[in-house]
Amino acid sequence: MVSVVVSIGEQFARAFAAKDAALLRELLAPDVDFRALTPNKFWEATSSSEVVDDVILGHWLEPTDHIDALESVDQDVIVDRERVGYRLRGTNDDGPFVLEQQAYFTVTDGRIAWLRIMCSGFRDPGANEL
Repeated sequence: MVSVVVSIGEQFARAFAAKDAALLRELLAPDVDFRALTPNKFWEATSSSEVVDDVILGHWLEPTDHIDALESVDQDVIVDRERVGYRLRGTNDDGPFVLEQQAYFTVTDGRIAWLRIMCSGFRDPGANEL
């Protein structure tokens, strides 16, 4: 049997898609340095609980947001920093959506200690705004 090691970036993407609060908290350092930008707001937090409870599950992914698929995960390393990009497909009360995020992070003692995320926002897959 072959064992596959999943990177911390992919673990974060999968936990985000699953809305798995416990795993998200486990992946983040308790005193994580977090900043993010969504289409309408700049976010900051200084603890894993704030990131998970107040931002990710408190505002970004609401109980009515159902994630149907983690469509893609792309990873890379930039010198001493890692990057993970992920795209989700789901549905909510407004209909279907696609959401993509790019996250840059630094791992210290096996946990994400520094995290920056840029978010596309919830996009209607049927819209063609170009």
